[in-house]
Formats: sequence, structure tokens, C-alpha cells
Amino acid sequence: MSSTIGTLFKVSTFGESHGKGVGAIVDGCPAQLELTEADLQPQLDRRRPGQNKLTTPRQESDTVTILSGIENGKTLGTPIGLFVPNQDQRPKDYQAMADIPRPSHADYTYRVKYGITTASGGGRASARETIGRVAAGAIAEKFLQHRYGVEIIAYVSSVGTITAGPVNFESITRPEVDATLIRCPDHGAAEKMATLVAAVRDEKDSVGGIITCVIRGAPAGWGDPVFDKLEARLAQAMLSLPATKGFEIGSGFAGTALRGSQHNDLFVAQRTKLTTATNQSGGVQGGISNGTPIIFRVAFKPPATIGKAQDTVDYSGQAVRLEAKGRHDPCVVPRAVPIVEAMTALILADCALLQQAYQITSSLR
Repeated sequence: MSSTIGTLFKVSTFGESHGKGVGAIVDGCPAQLELTEADLQPQLDRRRPGQNKLTTPRQESDTVTILSGIENGKTLGTPIGLFVPNQDQRPKDYQAMADIPRPSHADYTYRVKYGITTASGGGRASARETIGRVAAGAIAEKFLQHRYGVEIIAYVSSVGTITAGPVNFESITRPEVDATLIRCPDHGAAEKMATLVAAVRDEKDSVGGIITCVIRGAPAGWGDPVFDKLEARLAQAMLSLPATKGFEIGSGFAGTALRGSQHNDLFVAQRTKLTTATNQSGGVQGGISNGTPIIFRVAFKPPATIGKAQDTVDYSGQAVRLEAKGRHDPCVVPRAVPIVEAMTALILADCALLQQAYQITSSLR
């Protein structure tokens, strides 16, 4: 099982949904970066369960403790240990489902691969594993902001068939995103989305959605062809998240309906550098950032665990009627916003350090 991501800025996560806790080890963060738990907690608060009526009722403070790698409020350049305890576990909710692979969940495939599965909560397949990613991502984000002025803003752009209107990628802020419970800056669409999520929750069902993310301030030159193209690394990071089923950058699938003359991003002069008149490429060309905003979208399926009765079979093949217990989100996208931002930051921090290393070695030739 691979629980590590990154080459120079490397992160390993650990822990299960209903174990003693979850966390991460961050290796490769540069020294002398000012850092405390207060820098990490805001993103964890945005991710935590039980924050409003549209999320799972599981109550967790998700308070992070930095165990190592920090002294007098600054990073030492050594591995940073992060830990968040689990406080509101209810493994008994899962006892009746121990012999039944939940539809579209990871129970069956984990058992086939490893010969054993956790008895409750999905274990490593649970979205609770993403706590370590978010805490580590907050470190990466502070490094990117401090060193390069990079900003990462994600928001909910659709839930079910309800789609938000156009957003100004040059100016959108997190306070604008967080102004609605659903984390959609289009207030009219957000109200409809929230109504839909509440309705499917009351029906013991679930619904999916799409998160759009914009990266501002990333310089040209990040990303390494051919197998480590920037969009390829972002896609891998996003599709490693629970419940994700699609990734597209720039014009994405809609770009297939255009002709080359419509899709090409023409270059224009901007002071001492070049930029593009349009951004169909989503800020990446040839796998390398071109200095314009990087824009991508991630599709999340409806959560697999629902309370509505479903006809399925147990591990022995006997027909059963499953009404899943436990506390689950009717729609994951509002809480997934900071997770998308975290994974984006981890990829960009690694790309930034790789580009720095490349420039240093190139200057020695």
C-alpha cells in the first residue's frame, strides 16, 4: 500500500477511521519557515465533520498537534510529525455490516487484495485518512505563499445537476467561498445546492458534485515532462482522494468541441514577459506551468454509504437487504474543498523544490 506522495517535499499519512488517531509525516520542508499549529488548524476546521447541518453528524474537533520538526516556531528542516486523535468513534455502528461488502465501497476490494479489512468505518479507505493530507497541505501552502506568493482557491461549482455561474478566477477568495454552507460563491446556486443536499439526506441517499480549483501566482517552469507533467501529477493527486471519479484541466472535455483556431491560446506581451490572451490550456502547456492561472476541476461521486435499503449479497453470496449504519455525508464536496486545496499545495511545493534543484544543477554546468 502506497501512503507516500512527493519526491523532495514528501508526505506519508497514517491511521484508520476508527483507530486512535490519524496524521502525517512531512519530510523535506525547508528550514526556518515560521510554523505553528495555528497555521494548520483553519484548514482542518474547514474539513472536519459535524460543522453544519449538511455534513455528517460525527463530532470531532480535529485538533492537530505538531510532534516534531519545529522549534521556537520555526521548521528545522527535519521530518515534521502531525497527529490528530479520533474522539467520536462508534465501531458498533458497523458490527451488523462486518460480513457484507457495502455497495461501491472499498470493503470487497480491500479484502480481495489484503485478505483482511478493518471492522469499522472503512479504515484507510475512509475520508478520515485525508486529515493528514490537509494538515501537511497547510504546511506546503504556507511555504508556497511565503516563498512564491502562490494562492490556491477551490470552491464547489456543481452539486447534482445544479451548476454555479461564472467566477472571476483573478479575484475569488476563501471568505467568498466560505460565505455559504455549501462553499459555492454563487449564492443563488448555493441555496439550491443546499436544498438538494438536505433533501437527499432526509431520503437517506446521497449526491455528487464538482470542485473547481484555481492556482494564482505559480511561475512559469513548474512540472517535468514527460511522465511527471504538472497536470498529470495534479490528476494523480486528485484521483487519489476518496470518491473522486474525474479530473479535467483548462477547457477539459468541452474543449473537444472546439477547433484549433478557437482553442489555441495566443501569446501576447506583458511588460517583460509573455502571457496568453485566453486560457484554454488551464495554465499548463507541455506539462509545464506557463505563468497564467492554473484551473482544473475534480468530480466526486455520490457517497457510497447510504441509509436507504439496498438489495445486495454478503461475502458468502447470500442475498441480504442492507441498511447501512454510521454517520456519513450526504454530499462530500463542501468538506472536500480544503482537501483539494491541500493536495494541490503538496504537488506544487514538490514541483517548486524540484525546479529549484534543477536551476541549481543547471548553473553548475
